[in-house]
Amino acid sequence: MTESVDVPIISTAVPVYAHPGDAGADLVASEAAHLAPGQRALIGTGVRIALPDGYVAFVVPRSGLAAKHGITVVNSPGTVDAGYRGEIKVTLLNTDATESFDVAPGDRIAQLIVMPVPRANFIPVETLPDSVRGEGGFGSTGYTTGLTA
Repeated sequence: MTESVDVPIISTAVPVYAHPGDAGADLVASEAAHLAPGQRALIGTGVRIALPDGYVAFVVPRSGLAAKHGITVVNSPGTVDAGYRGEIKVTLLNTDATESFDVAPGDRIAQLIVMPVPRANFIPVETLPDSVRGEGGFGSTGYTTGLTA
């Protein structure tokens, strides 16, 4: 069963879930922009929301834009805190080395994921409990599975 939460919104284009069961609702551009290869731009969405306490919204890239055009969200996921009331803007980056990309008002440029988030109580301690992973960080599990096709 899918939970829902009411989120008051001011927007000319309310975010919409494209398919039943989707985690992210599409955010659309409220302004035009031209992204040359390697260029980034802050794009307005015209969306302002009032998340309830205990919730966060994450702005994430759209997979189709990334795969087909090399367009991604620079600070992904972008965090929208419950107390923020300003316009949600998306920093798009054109990672394509040769092709420019144009954004028009109404283009779907990112997705918004709303989810509950617990508040952490940070407790200073002298040592941490052991775990299977331990201090293994970047690359600690290797790069191949050892399986052959």
